[in-house]
Amino acid sequence: MKNISSVLLISALAFNQSCTTMKQTDTQQELPAPDPSLSSNPFMKKSKLQYEAPEFDKIKNEHFKPAFEFGLKQHSAEIEKIADNPAAPTFENTIVALEKSGEVLRRAQIVFSNLTSANTNPTLQALDEEYAPIFAAHSDKMYLNENLYKRIKSIKEDGLDPESKRLVQYYKQNFEIAGANLSAADKEKLKQINQELASLSTQYANKLLEARKQGGVFFSDAKELDGLSADEIAAAATDAKTAGQPGKYLLALQNTTQQPLLQNLKNRTSREKLFKASWTRAEKGDANDTRETIEKLAKIRLKKAQILGKKNFAEWKLQDQMAKTPEAATKLMNQVATPAVETARREAKDIQDLIDQQKGGFKVEPWDWNFYAEQVRKAKFDLDESEIKPYFEITTVLEKGVFFAAEKFYGLTFKKRTDLPVYHPDVVTYEVFDHDGKSIAIYYLDFYTRDSKNGGAWMSNFVEQSYLMGTKPVIVNCYNYQKPAPGKPSLISFDDVSTIFHEFGHSIHGMFASQKYPSLSGTNVPRDFVEFPSQINEHWALDPMVIKNYAVHYETKQPIPQTLVDKIKKAATFNQGYMTTELISAAALDMDWHSVTNESQLIPVLDFEKQSLTNHGFTLATVPPRYHTPYFAHIWGGGYSAGYYAYLWSETLDNDAWEWISNNGGLTRENGDRFRKYILSVGNSVDLNQAFRDFTGHDPDIKPLLRNRGFVK
Repeated sequence: MKNISSVLLISALAFNQSCTTMKQTDTQQELPAPDPSLSSNPFMKKSKLQYEAPEFDKIKNEHFKPAFEFGLKQHSAEIEKIADNPAAPTFENTIVALEKSGEVLRRAQIVFSNLTSANTNPTLQALDEEYAPIFAAHSDKMYLNENLYKRIKSIKEDGLDPESKRLVQYYKQNFEIAGANLSAADKEKLKQINQELASLSTQYANKLLEARKQGGVFFSDAKELDGLSADEIAAAATDAKTAGQPGKYLLALQNTTQQPLLQNLKNRTSREKLFKASWTRAEKGDANDTRETIEKLAKIRLKKAQILGKKNFAEWKLQDQMAKTPEAATKLMNQVATPAVETARREAKDIQDLIDQQKGGFKVEPWDWNFYAEQVRKAKFDLDESEIKPYFEITTVLEKGVFFAAEKFYGLTFKKRTDLPVYHPDVVTYEVFDHDGKSIAIYYLDFYTRDSKNGGAWMSNFVEQSYLMGTKPVIVNCYNYQKPAPGKPSLISFDDVSTIFHEFGHSIHGMFASQKYPSLSGTNVPRDFVEFPSQINEHWALDPMVIKNYAVHYETKQPIPQTLVDKIKKAATFNQGYMTTELISAAALDMDWHSVTNESQLIPVLDFEKQSLTNHGFTLATVPPRYHTPYFAHIWGGGYSAGYYAYLWSETLDNDAWEWISNNGGLTRENGDRFRKYILSVGNSVDLNQAFRDFTGHDPDIKPLLRNRGFVK
């Protein structure tokens, strides 16, 4: 994919299953009743808004803790009731009962997780650190409950429909992966480890958020920002004033190593200053330094894996993924790494040649790459980012591009809603309608960066689809684009356009969920499959019909000339050596952190990273990993530990399936219906390898990926 910036799925994938279910209704004993003081707490009952969308106009900071406390008690009682039920275990009284349990806790926790990601504050951060170990202990209370595990194991699959059979298998596997087969002594050790890990991950996330906030770079003179547009400079002045530095200019950091503005800054000293601020943001020896936390996380994850009978954390983590083993994931990475690095070396030579032609008198450094790569691109393809950016106004891209493609491929339509409360004034809301006119989802968008939001871009559910619960999806996409100065348009790069299409691909996966059980619904799939639908959706950004509909100049209102579209397409494989190398080096780094088999291998963070990159042949200093270990949020705080390879695995599926779509008519309703039937609507209710074969007619092939990145003809 072209921009995998920080696709961070804060969806049900991020929650323990014990927290994604709802309350059991058939009682044999009294369950905790809400205290009268909780009567005004919005989490105590279902939202009255459409599809149970969160009542953000009623939700306050002070509502979370009481809801957590009651929800934990309620869910604990429900779990005990199921585990100790004297009746013989059945699918209904055990598995379905678990699916229905934890109603209050689920509501409170899912909103809380979204707010701590998208609009946090010191109160929520403190609660997050307080409750992370408590939630981990609560999860263990279910997964390590011996009586409950025995009931699940004894349930017969005979006579169950396919999705119900899959749910039984899912529960058995999850309990075993979580340690249900351990001895009593090892279970106690594991409980302590899980609480420590939860605390450390939360501490890491909070440190990193503050490090990003504090890591922004102030400039005293607008001349230092030469190359940025007048609007970008004005926005930097506004941000500096908001940060208490009137008269200066603030360039805030995004979550990745490279910063978008580096391709425009003409002043080399300014580029170096911005890059180094990004690279060192979380390793300054202050309260926001993440290195000690990371070292603790790595050691404790190793201990967890070994208690669970695995040689390392990666082996434990990949059991339920499509790759199954670290070796399979590494094999795929190696197949792509060699041509990627070779291509990056050729790209580096092109850049150095240009610097020498301009008599620059220096060797290219990481902070120079994007600035000169843009010039090389312009020279090779006559494509200037500033020339195409005016055609990509953010709302037009969304409504005339993303929504338009969804209408043509799936028959969807969208209606803007202004009557639903939101958690921040920047958030906009739409209702989604199927091809037959029936309403199927509520969709929120949160476009702009702020200090209270995590870096990157992601999709999350506020409500998951489930026929058992009678719920329809309520979904949010979050981004971190720079908010324009008042009265100015929000213009984005083509990479940013691709990101919007990408994140909507996750959303469409959630919107088309068609499962009975919430545990198997929508995006609750392996991480190395979950990026497949989102990456497929990126391709529509360059479809001839789609791009002509949304790429309209914000001033002249004229559609983008075909000459520019042709240039964008011709430049599609430009810089792919660099982009692929920074992606795979990060994925290899992640896998190495989680493949250690002895604590003695866990040397200090920066030394470990240097050793890992060298061992894998990532020695081209001008191409740093997309994420430096101290701010690699995906793996230390975002649930992708030993899983960052998933983007590449999913992209293999994506390019193969896209080739099938392209060879069978492209943007047609017939193809859209087929993709919806076999991929988007099945959730985790079927064998996903078989689902891919059902769609394409064959097993995944890596060659389309290599062709798409320009590594083979």
